[in-house]
Amino acid sequence: MDTLNSAGLGARRNEDIALDLMKFVAGTAGVGKPATPSTGFVGPAAVKPEEHVNQLLDLYARCLNAVQGEGVAKEAAP
Repeated sequence: MDTLNSAGLGARRNEDIALDLMKFVAGTAGVGKPATPSTGFVGPAAVKPEEHVNQLLDLYARCLNAVQGEGVAKEAAP
């Protein structure tokens, strides 16, 4: 029980925060969802499930980097 009290119940791990951020972004932007065709527009070819998984894993890695404060590596301006 002592470890539970000293753990700080309000504290969250970076991985948990990154997962919540990924869920929010994926749900808002529709990442990992198949494109739905609409009238008059031809959508891209069907995306394989493996590609959806790769998109979500890439998004999680970006979210984790953002939470840890690492951010995205910036290219030097010419």
